[in-house]
Amino acid sequence: MISFETLKQNYETVRNKVRDAAIRSGRTPEEVLLLPVTKTQSVEVLQMAYDLGMRHAGENRVQEILAKKDQLPSDLDFQLIGHLQKNKVRQIIGHVSLIHSVDSVELAQVIEKEAAKADRIVPILLEINAAEEETKFGISLDEALPVAQQIAQFPHVQIKGLMTVAPFVEDPEDNRKVFRDMHEIFIDIREKRIDNVAMSILSMGMTNDYEVAIEEGANLVRVGTGIFGPRQYNV
Repeated sequence: MISFETLKQNYETVRNKVRDAAIRSGRTPEEVLLLPVTKTQSVEVLQMAYDLGMRHAGENRVQEILAKKDQLPSDLDFQLIGHLQKNKVRQIIGHVSLIHSVDSVELAQVIEKEAAKADRIVPILLEINAAEEETKFGISLDEALPVAQQIAQFPHVQIKGLMTVAPFVEDPEDNRKVFRDMHEIFIDIREKRIDNVAMSILSMGMTNDYEVAIEEGANLVRVGTGIFGPRQYNV
């Protein structure tokens, strides 16, 4: 398990890099949210991170969120960043503040149905496969607007923005065009002023490329290894 001092050092380093990249992009550090990716990390590690000031946690699996949530402070904000199966939607409603990974109208329909039953409005991001990788989930850049227009009709689902998982690359500069393309479609959809589409969040960038993502317009970055070190699989 990572030590408190190492975690503190890593967390401060990443926050400083986020701050500097935000300033380089002409924004204030407060305009960019650092979402620590806590998947596979133990409750003890999450508690340490909370003690260091972390108030957000990104998780990949519904079961992991449900297992951890009640053991941690109630103001720790969980967000689902991993693929969401339709049969898991009912379980996650009300347990996360944001679902990053809505990749089809069909999934949004299931969220609408379950959110209506729970009398909730569920904030989501549309997951975009910006690099068109066959192994990744997500809709294409060309589909983003029509899909947003369809999902906007669901009264219990609110689109808050877009998310992408860029290719894993050795040189972060290789993903700059991906992030730039994402920012362009993000702005295009926002300027359409579609009812029930806020377009306030652009979630892109991970440990190896989050600085470039911020420079290209990301206002939410998902960083796991950079903060917690290698993943732990004993949760």
